[in-house]
Amino acid sequence: MEKNWYVLYTRSRCEKKVASLLEKRGIESYCPLNKLMKQWSDRKKLVLEPLFSSYVFVKIAKLELGTAKSITSDIVNCVYWLGQPAVVKEEEIDGIRRFLGEYNNVKLEKICVNLNDTVRILDGPLVNVQGQVVSIGNTKIRMQLPSLGYLMTAEISIANIEVVDYPYRVRHMVS
Repeated sequence: MEKNWYVLYTRSRCEKKVASLLEKRGIESYCPLNKLMKQWSDRKKLVLEPLFSSYVFVKIAKLELGTAKSITSDIVNCVYWLGQPAVVKEEEIDGIRRFLGEYNNVKLEKICVNLNDTVRILDGPLVNVQGQVVSIGNTKIRMQLPSLGYLMTAEISIANIEVVDYPYRVRHMVS
């Protein structure tokens, strides 16, 4: 049975609990955690909050989705795309892991998925990763995660990005 990454929709603020329960049952799961500096009136503290509200990723065979959903009532359903359980590419999961490993205070923006230039990152935690870019500023890149319909935003030098003209020609970005 082929295993893919699927997205489970959880009750609000239950993402970490669901991921822990899935792991205890031997199901590979991933709850991306964003490092945020929170300020209270008397102190500051670095906290880990789920990057995707109410989402937990699981790597299982499609036939095992029903079993995974029945583990806890905190799992509402599987996320669907075009009538089928949404499959997230391994490269996108790896990209999220690298992105969160390198950057703090990552922000997400919900978008409609559109195709733009394909780019390859030349340096940093996402080196050699190709993805769809929505916009590039002087120091900021917005990269689409098409399987989820989200944008990840981080500070990256334009010098570390090149446009890939599919499939053969490569040209450097010009600002």
